[in-house]
Amino acid sequence: MRELAVRYLEICHDPAQQQKRQLWRQLHNLESTPPLIYVRAFAWSEMPESKCVCTDPLFRSVENFFRQSLFRYGFGDDFIFEPWVNVTAVYRCQGWGVEGTRRYSDEPRGSWKMDYPIKTYSDLNKLRSPWHEIDEEKTAAKADRLQDVIGDTITVNVVRGPAYTMWTGDISTELGRLRGIEHFMLDMYDRPEDLHRLCSFLGEGVLRTHDQAEAAGDWDLSCHQNQAMPYAKELPDPAPNTRGVSRKSLWYYMAAQEFTTVSPKMHEEFLLRYQLPILQHFGLTAYGCCEDLTHKISMLRQIPNLRRIAVAPAADVASCAEQIGTDYVISYRPSPADMVGYGWDEQRVRAILKKDLDALQGCLFDITLKDVETVQYDPSRIRKWVRIVREMTGTA
Repeated sequence: MRELAVRYLEICHDPAQQQKRQLWRQLHNLESTPPLIYVRAFAWSEMPESKCVCTDPLFRSVENFFRQSLFRYGFGDDFIFEPWVNVTAVYRCQGWGVEGTRRYSDEPRGSWKMDYPIKTYSDLNKLRSPWHEIDEEKTAAKADRLQDVIGDTITVNVVRGPAYTMWTGDISTELGRLRGIEHFMLDMYDRPEDLHRLCSFLGEGVLRTHDQAEAAGDWDLSCHQNQAMPYAKELPDPAPNTRGVSRKSLWYYMAAQEFTTVSPKMHEEFLLRYQLPILQHFGLTAYGCCEDLTHKISMLRQIPNLRRIAVAPAADVASCAEQIGTDYVISYRPSPADMVGYGWDEQRVRAILKKDLDALQGCLFDITLKDVETVQYDPSRIRKWVRIVREMTGTA
């Protein structure tokens, strides 16, 4: 681990990192910037370099972080490597007091089906109101163990932000896990008042933990979340072990994947109205993951601090580009299956990218490759993809 930490720090101090930071700042300041490239996922488990030797779960996770970072450095994208390693605090409260049961297929890395815990709305009384509380003794012990091993080599950063962020803090994900997508979609017609009660409970619970974390001084500058690089001229840069930060100094991120096929009107009524009170406390926000937001751009303009909008593979890129213009940063996300997932067809990649890049001309955007479940065990595929994108965008 010490050897890996030293090698990792070498790439963190590559002068190119500072150049990339400045480019992300410009983009997020809505300044004309060449398209930035972010490889978010790359089928790491298929790569020979992913084999770890540590058996201790904490050390193994950090070893995996180092090995993954060293591997991805060769992609040549605009990812930024930070000179610290994160340890997440141990929380006394996580979840909502009930858990669904996942039933997995027999196929390795296959699908699963959730047996949802809220089968009827009488089950709402089983839910627990969340709170923010860190188990200081366990957190310190966890951090100290890592500090003893590599702390004299690299900074160990303890992330103390609340447990209810990202997928546990966007309401949509937890609504799907607790009630089930097929059920809450019917509830919009059959039991709207009950669904509003559930959404309100989730939204108030997330907001409560955020308020409590800020009162406790537990938000810090490593808590930025935007599914990209969080550098922005309006906000402080990411930094380790910086407690007592206001949410106004941070990015926050929400999505609505479970609402993909829900109309804009119902999306606004049953989700966005409960997300807004959470989002408004942050400096800048990003919205969207894999859901098609083509017909919801005007709805999203209600978010006062919105800066990034995802344009997912299923979205109409040209329509989104026309609606968004230069008002927000577009996170353009071509289909990983088309790009690198199943076979390698350079002509197909170029044809898809040319069509979409032509539609995005005049917009402010990055190109994000995410949700890459397989590259069919071909370690070279991502590097080749980045090379093509750089060539086509003139950023080689």
